[in-house]
Amino acid sequence: MADVTKIERHRLLDPIDRISEILFGLIMAVTIVGSLSIATAGREEVRTVMWAALGCNLAWGLVDSVMFVVRTATERTRNRVLARSIAAADADAGRHLVAQALPEHIAAVVGPEEIEAMRRRLLAAKGEVRAVLVPRDFLEAFGIFVMVVVATFPVAAPFLLFADAATAMHVSQVVTLVMLFIAGFALARHAGYNRPTRAGIAMAVFGAVLVAIVKALGG
Repeated sequence: MADVTKIERHRLLDPIDRISEILFGLIMAVTIVGSLSIATAGREEVRTVMWAALGCNLAWGLVDSVMFVVRTATERTRNRVLARSIAAADADAGRHLVAQALPEHIAAVVGPEEIEAMRRRLLAAKGEVRAVLVPRDFLEAFGIFVMVVVATFPVAAPFLLFADAATAMHVSQVVTLVMLFIAGFALARHAGYNRPTRAGIAMAVFGAVLVAIVKALGG
């Protein structure tokens, strides 16, 4: 178990975060590319839309990576304040604070002995001072930025490979559906779902509907 935990900690983001960031970038890129009028599109218009898709995902990736750092710092600061509150409280109040801080699915399976053990470990570690942010956090933020930006290229690549805009659009849409299927399949496998193919199909359908709604709303 310790080896598995160590492997998980050395991964750059968890699978859900990785796939979600790619999905965000993919849907945003295909929404912008979908605004292209294939009936009248010339090479200049195609180039403009491609740059718009890339620029939008660059901006989104930057914002998302910065917000990841902000969220991480906020959560760790909150945990530090909570640890100090537990250390300053009496035993009963400390146990109550620990129980309140636990996620619901964990709180449902732990008893008073486990909560007290957690409280004692917090008391034993109260002298330790840890940085709110560490180099790995910035590496993960950069990873988020890269994944959002990279998700643009499979959608845009057909417009660079095919001279006919209509053909490029159809290929781009097929690539998008395939990527949505793969993302849904991967999420289902990570969740332990025994029929990941169904989840992949559902993700592809959901993504197509979502993109259509965003485009209809002017997104």
